Amino acid sequence: MNCPICGKKTQIEFRPFCCKRCADRDLARWFNGSYAVPSVDADDADDIENAMEEAARNPDRPAKPH
Repeated sequence: MNCPICGKKTQIEFRPFCCKRCADRDLARWFNGSYAVPSVDADDADDIENAMEEAARNPDRPAKPH
């Protein structure tokens, strides 16, 4: 199995990656939005925006389940 980031052989402790650096690079791509799961529901964007605004107003309150 090869690392999806650099193509080197994977190491069991970092699978599916070859090292911590590649695992961290992958995580950073999720955090910065490089990876995204597309939505087919136009209302999803509004729901997310509303949830983010609510979280910004009340940072110590847990998110409401939908």
